[in-house]
Amino acid sequence: MIVWLNGAFSGGKTSTARELTRLVPGSTLYDPEVTGAALRHLLPPERFAGVGDYQDLPVWRRMVADTAAALLAELGGVLIVPMTLLRQEYRDEIFGALASRRIPVRHVVLTADETILRERIEQRVEFPDDPVGSERVRQWSREHLDAYREALGGWLREDALALDTGGLTPRQVAERVAAAVRDGTAGFCPIVQTPEPRAETLAAGVLLFDEHDRVLLVDPTYKPGWEFPGGVVEPGEPPARAGMREVAEEIGIELADVPRLLVVDWEPPRPPGFGGLRFLFDGGVLPGADARKLLLPGSELRGWRFVTEEEAGTMLPPVRLSRLRWALRARERGRPLNLEAGVPVG
Repeated sequence: MIVWLNGAFSGGKTSTARELTRLVPGSTLYDPEVTGAALRHLLPPERFAGVGDYQDLPVWRRMVADTAAALLAELGGVLIVPMTLLRQEYRDEIFGALASRRIPVRHVVLTADETILRERIEQRVEFPDDPVGSERVRQWSREHLDAYREALGGWLREDALALDTGGLTPRQVAERVAAAVRDGTAGFCPIVQTPEPRAETLAAGVLLFDEHDRVLLVDPTYKPGWEFPGGVVEPGEPPARAGMREVAEEIGIELADVPRLLVVDWEPPRPPGFGGLRFLFDGGVLPGADARKLLLPGSELRGWRFVTEEEAGTMLPPVRLSRLRWALRARERGRPLNLEAGVPVG
């Protein structure tokens, strides 16, 4: 299990996390700021050009989820993560990656009156021997108060347990968090409430193209990474018809014809996943007028884009990218391909 402490910068997350590790047996503290600092040593300097916050780096978000999962696999117990996440899409990406590994997350946001927050910011001394560095941290905290206020007034309070820390010591806040985790009232995010497969699954995706032969990708809220429109085939449902249904449900496009099969890929079980068969169909070209009709149900999709194969290489996880590339080759050749674990056979 992960207990994720969110809130404003200088809102008391780290001090609360330290106290919480003393209260929760078998718990470990993981601060994702350590991962951000490590990236300064791991990435070439040019990757930081124009990047004001390491959270904007996709590699940071992937590494946070991967590191958290690795620590839990190694140590077990409860992982305490104090980290401000004020952009909903970043929360979705990280929590979605954890959900895909079936790691339960309790999301708690520590709140306080802005006057109290500003007092805490001014009292913060991050580097006792570096007044300039400490002031830089204080200024960073001040500059992000507006983003915190906006998130708290919208999505953040809706899918996290909000605890007012005004007038409380870190120990008292930690006691309240520990009690909420024990009695089950600590916030479950919708992002971590996806159904867990219990056996192999059958899934169907549909490739849709624009007039420039770019392929449509969608950005789901319920799992990490970009994807093709599609989903799980219901019992007794033909895979191609399932793809048509998912396209209509996800983006509001009714396909007139049953799409043509491009690839069928057997995905092997990789614990905790069960694998299964994955179909990709050719949904054809969407004229500009139809592309402008694309709808985005807020509960399922965050965005959509038509991309080239090269651009897809920067957006899709390796398994989906391999499947896409073979599907594009099958479309060019005019005949479907049979894949096993992403590799053509037969």
